[in-house]
Amino acid sequence: MNNYLKPATMMLLLFTLITGVVYPALVTALAQTLFSGQANGSLLKNQQGQLIGSELIGQHFSEAKYFWGRPSATAPYPYNASASSGSNLAPSNPALVDAVSSRIQALKALDPNNTAPVPVDLITASGSGLDPHISIAAAEYQIKRIAKIRQIDETKLHEWLNAAIEDRQWGVFGEPRLNVLKLNLALDQAGHFENER
Repeated sequence: MNNYLKPATMMLLLFTLITGVVYPALVTALAQTLFSGQANGSLLKNQQGQLIGSELIGQHFSEAKYFWGRPSATAPYPYNASASSGSNLAPSNPALVDAVSSRIQALKALDPNNTAPVPVDLITASGSGLDPHISIAAAEYQIKRIAKIRQIDETKLHEWLNAAIEDRQWGVFGEPRLNVLKLNLALDQAGHFENER
């Protein structure tokens, strides 16, 4: 019996050490060395060094001076990272129709002179409820409103927006997009538009 127990115990201890201590420590060290920002949650800070969020998780913006992101259906509040989910409402569900209609009305109320069609990602929630990006069309739809409120030259804002476009992942997956939190953080940093004010 001892002939089996001793090697089994030694193997258990060895693999516990390798897989439970050495491997996690090595992976953590490599991640912190090579990809520190990503390994720590892709966190963003403002000019004062205060943590304002992660570029991977959307945030709720409702003030007219900001770009609005994709709606979130997470409960009990929008963009709840601990309760990632969609609404699971069918296209024929009256609750979904009402939600979309109220979102359209809210956007139109902010910018009544804007007659362009409202991009779909500004009125429908994503499957995760945490989407931090909007389409280029969704950002362009909001340019006139933001330029007017912040007294920024519309053409300059458009140029800056084009420079902030994130390409497809690895050039293949997804569509070109804009990170809403990064856009709004840059809007709040006065240095970006000193020449236009």
